[in-house]
Amino acid sequence: MTTPNRNLDAPPDGRRVRAALLQKVGGDEDMFALGSAIARVVQMATSDDKGTHDLAHFVLSDVALTQRILRLANTVRYRTAAGTAVTTVSRAISLLGFDNVRTVALAMLLVDALANSEHAYSVRVELEASLCASIVGREMARHSFYQGAEEASIGALFKNLGALLVASHEHERYLEIQALVATAEHTLPQAAQMILGSSFEALSEAVLSEWKIPDVIMRAQRPLDPGTLKLAANRGEWMRQVASFGLDVARLMGKTATPSDTPEAQALLARYGAALNIGAAELDELFEAVAFEMTSLLQSMNLQPMPRRAPEGGKGGLPNVLVLATLGGGAEEEQGTYPSGKPKNARDLLLAGVQDVTQMRASGRHRVNDVVLAVLETLYTALGFRFATVVLKDVRAGQYRARVAFGLTQARVQEGFTFPLTAAGDKGARDVFYLAMENDADLMISDARGAKIRDLLPAWHKALLPDAQSFIVLPLVVGKVQLGLFYADRTSTAPEGVPPDETALIKALKGQVLAALAP
Repeated sequence: MTTPNRNLDAPPDGRRVRAALLQKVGGDEDMFALGSAIARVVQMATSDDKGTHDLAHFVLSDVALTQRILRLANTVRYRTAAGTAVTTVSRAISLLGFDNVRTVALAMLLVDALANSEHAYSVRVELEASLCASIVGREMARHSFYQGAEEASIGALFKNLGALLVASHEHERYLEIQALVATAEHTLPQAAQMILGSSFEALSEAVLSEWKIPDVIMRAQRPLDPGTLKLAANRGEWMRQVASFGLDVARLMGKTATPSDTPEAQALLARYGAALNIGAAELDELFEAVAFEMTSLLQSMNLQPMPRRAPEGGKGGLPNVLVLATLGGGAEEEQGTYPSGKPKNARDLLLAGVQDVTQMRASGRHRVNDVVLAVLETLYTALGFRFATVVLKDVRAGQYRARVAFGLTQARVQEGFTFPLTAAGDKGARDVFYLAMENDADLMISDARGAKIRDLLPAWHKALLPDAQSFIVLPLVVGKVQLGLFYADRTSTAPEGVPPDETALIKALKGQVLAALAP
């Protein structure tokens, strides 16, 4: 069979791409810091109290990591076993297990370093594959007789590191590789070799070597021979098999919600079944266990389940840039204000607002307008917006229009804040306001200056609020009836985002309005 001609626009010498990528990874301060942190966690002792203390200290040194580990320890599976809430990292390590916490910490380091890439959808696909593979590795280790088998979860986690770094740092090359694979004329290793001058596995191994990761984990990245595998002769070979198996399982589970009933599942059994002592029943149990663990892990990281393919605009779902803007991912601090103007004690201010509105509704002596006004004021003050309004449907006038507002010469802006009840044409269907209501998606646009966001803003908004650099949209939808939305903005970007506790309070405020508006 002859090899089809390559795209003439692809790099003429893949080795230069590989060298440039390695140089970029090696010279990037953030990547150097990531490598140092990963090496420190990987090399922590597993068999003594010092290792547990070191891991607890490492987790506690990062507030976000501490919260995530505790959140994971308090998920249904582990909380039931503990009986009471887990409030200390030491208790979480005891409950989850040292190796589990260590692997989760490593996974979270990767997520924190790479999840906010400008190529977030592609990176998220590869991140989820890495996380899923590590869970497969952990499940396989539970049934292994090898001493130190738990390291298989780390080997599996890094099996996809090469693809993850290419998606983050060389996105055009990543897309070229995916395009070649999509033709069904090239395997992934062939496509990577053509574009990068290196397989993803070799790239993973090179980066791990740069990070001074132990040899047994580096060697686990090496590809296996094709065809049916034989029983491993030693722990190192077994780890290679598990890492490869873990990533193959992750890829399959990323494509379908019912992996058991696929030809790919049969191919997995044919390739790995004898070597890893897995039959059809064991594979089905593995799929179920991994899916459950993956859900818990994503929840602990505040990562919403990702669509199985990139969402498209219009009524088919939110565009990628809006999926990434759904509320729930930001840093948390406590005093003063951010450069955007948002108070750092926003959580406390939001909580006070929730309590006020709850008491107002419980008293029975309130009007709907009172609830709406109280919620709007809370959003305006607690989150430091320069303008905030509530937009409600006016059926008689055939439009959505602002009913009340705070800030920024509100009378003039409020008067101009109107748009038709239905979108006009394909371009109108991609309007951020219609999309938010159609998908009932709460959005926090932290930087509205990018071209992708600008394309989703209607002309009337650009003319009315040309200096809005960050804004929030909270649709008001009861059942499937779109009633309107809350809108608020700032003249500065808001990279601090909205952390999960604030998100929950914002949703609680909106819930009070929805309850008041419901017939």
